[in-house]
Amino acid sequence: MPPENNQHRELFKSIGRTLAQRREAKGMTQDQVSEALQIGTEAVSRMERGLTMPTVQRLAELAEIYDCGIDELLIASSVRTNDQAELIAKILQTLPEADRAMIVEVVQKIATRLKDRL
Repeated sequence: MPPENNQHRELFKSIGRTLAQRREAKGMTQDQVSEALQIGTEAVSRMERGLTMPTVQRLAELAEIYDCGIDELLIASSVRTNDQAELIAKILQTLPEADRAMIVEVVQKIATRLKDRL
């Protein structure tokens, strides 16, 4: 389905970027994804560019291809602070405690610098 307004357009683009990032992280081409989904390469390209929004069924198929949950595809695209925090928490859970502490420290320093610029 094509985006109807500016807010939808931005959401579609954000989800598209997430889909492209997941595909690239798996080392796949658009051709390979289109084969797995049994659709044309242009359809994959349109989803990744945010020109069309995949259906829930298609998101489920993409999540399976990319070895993630549908929620991960959507949360990674969200601009809501809680969703972003949840995504960061999932990433941090995969790291050793010392690395998590270092990342938290770096994030705090960056946030402080950004606040100071305002």
